[in-house]
Amino acid sequence: MQQVPYIAQDILRAMREEYPGLELTTDEKGEPKALLAIRLALENFVARLTADIERPRELPEVFREFGRTQAERGRRFDSLQAIYRLNVRLAWRSLAEIGQKVDMPPPAMYELAESAFEYLDELVSHSLDGYAEVAAGQAGERLRRRRLLIDLLLTEHRTDPTPALAERAAALEWPLPAEVAVVVLLRPAQQLVTPALGEEVLQDMEGEHPRLVLPDPDAPGRIERLHRAMGGWSGAIGPGVPVTRAAISLRWAAAAVGLIQQGLLPQDRLLRCSDHTEALVLLPAEELIDDLARRRLAQLAEAGPEHARRLAETLLAWLQTQGGAPEVAARLGVHPQTVRNRLRQIRDLWGEDLDDPDRRFELELALRTRRLRGELSAPGE
Repeated sequence: MQQVPYIAQDILRAMREEYPGLELTTDEKGEPKALLAIRLALENFVARLTADIERPRELPEVFREFGRTQAERGRRFDSLQAIYRLNVRLAWRSLAEIGQKVDMPPPAMYELAESAFEYLDELVSHSLDGYAEVAAGQAGERLRRRRLLIDLLLTEHRTDPTPALAERAAALEWPLPAEVAVVVLLRPAQQLVTPALGEEVLQDMEGEHPRLVLPDPDAPGRIERLHRAMGGWSGAIGPGVPVTRAAISLRWAAAAVGLIQQGLLPQDRLLRCSDHTEALVLLPAEELIDDLARRRLAQLAEAGPEHARRLAETLLAWLQTQGGAPEVAARLGVHPQTVRNRLRQIRDLWGEDLDDPDRRFELELALRTRRLRGELSAPGE
């Protein structure tokens, strides 16, 4: 035990030479806390070998505090382990020299070495506890700040939010992009691992509908990488918008997710709102479209349900092609003569409305909506 203070000084000196940039805190007397930790560690190790010597009780907390300090300074834990390995190597060298001087038998030396490295694991464990404590707090704080940034991004603003956004983004070292797209997800029935999307994608995985903020969605490969990372998840990718208008992208993505849940848009995949513009524009306007259909499609009430459906599909095909019977027949997959017969009936029912561009547009809106709802067959079905 008399050699411990000198061995501790040698270890601290060698540690400073090996890691010249290592910052060491001091106690109220100006003595490096690392020196105290080394001394306590050596004393405790000797105490383990000498049962009649009381072990220092403060040792675990000293090394937990060392771990906390290194985490607060942003030092990686593997570098902390390297310092410990250096200390044990230096301590073992000193103890081996002492052992040789007192003619310690080789078996005892081997046992001493084994005990030293077991002791290293214990010290690392104490420091890991302190390191993890700080790291968890830092991770929690970072997560809290990311959620605050997401909330600010996804809030509709009456004034320019750029200064506040820039400040919060800078605090997270998140480069503020020119454009973003908001992704709204449907939580799968079977719990999936949270997708690994990297730091550039802001994630809020809480709640029934997790949300992502995807920067620069039109960047090459950005959407493809998102699809690969989101295997097993379904939802909608809103349109790309300026970063200050992210709430608009959220609104469209949420609307698309609502249609997915109603079975009106494809499920079990991540779809882009821009690929389903027709459905997103027409289906939410249900009351307006139904009122339009009552006024413009009232003539179909004169036919039976099945015949009315065939007439509606033929009228929609004609409105979309503006062609003759052969073109409409090819689109519907029926005989041209069948189409001619239906077109004569359609002319009898709607008359001059078919020559009015505004009326034709309204008819097409109403009929397209019925097809989106599944009330009419799509071409080729």
